[in-house]
Amino acid sequence: MIHSKSKGEIVFKAFNILFMLFMVILTIYPLMYVLFASLSDSTEMLAHSGILVKPLGFNVAAYKMVSNDPTIYKGYMNTIFIVVAGCSLNILLTSLGAYVLSRKNVMWKSLITFLIVFTMYFSGGMIPFYLTVKNVGLNDSLLALILPTAVNTFNLLILRTGFSAIPDSLEESAKLDGAGNWAILFKIIIPLSLPTISVVLLYYAVAHWNAWFNAMLFIRSSDKYPLQLVLRSILITNETAQMDMGTAMGEKLATRESIKYAAIIVSVIPIMLVYPFLQKYFVKGTLVGAVKE
Repeated sequence: MIHSKSKGEIVFKAFNILFMLFMVILTIYPLMYVLFASLSDSTEMLAHSGILVKPLGFNVAAYKMVSNDPTIYKGYMNTIFIVVAGCSLNILLTSLGAYVLSRKNVMWKSLITFLIVFTMYFSGGMIPFYLTVKNVGLNDSLLALILPTAVNTFNLLILRTGFSAIPDSLEESAKLDGAGNWAILFKIIIPLSLPTISVVLLYYAVAHWNAWFNAMLFIRSSDKYPLQLVLRSILITNETAQMDMGTAMGEKLATRESIKYAAIIVSVIPIMLVYPFLQKYFVKGTLVGAVKE
């Protein structure tokens, strides 16, 4: 028997579709605006106001200026190092911690978990954090952006819950075959938890890529600035002198605005390119990691 939809169901579905389309537009339009503005002629863009639905006089001069700027290149290299080294350390330490907390025979596991969760709600504050990093000799070092944030409590709990979902029988069988904890972790637990690990890896990667506050606190040398701190300098303090060098004085204001838009696009492209490859794991990994024990 074919069930015909009532008028109320049709109206409700239509409303849902229209509402979701509105939310999609609301979400995508700011990024599209920045993209169109970065590809527009700087003079026309400066004179424009209101909604922008296409580039105004297609022009890629801003991207050429950004690509030729050594600070952008150096910022990229620093950020790539931070992301690669940081995520490697993050996944290693988070996996080790999650494995310990997911085992049923660990002494004081509840107390350790409580102390770890406690840090999510209470912290020492920015000044003690700064003094700690400074006193261990990490000031003005890229390691100051990696080591203090090596383990994120939220990601640790997600991974711990994901590890706990793996049947104990697999671990018991491995122990009967002579496998130790290291072999169980790296040959059984981690391969079976790749969806959850992919989600945690994405969280860590996005956090490292977007991080700028800690860099502002600890990094003093401009050649060690990560990309987001370089971008902040461009957007807030208008540090575009090297990029718009040779531009006529009357055009500098318009050119600087185009450079800002182009720099934003350049900084978000890598994450947008990586995300589709991890998206298939995202929902599955999040659900697995969110299930309570």
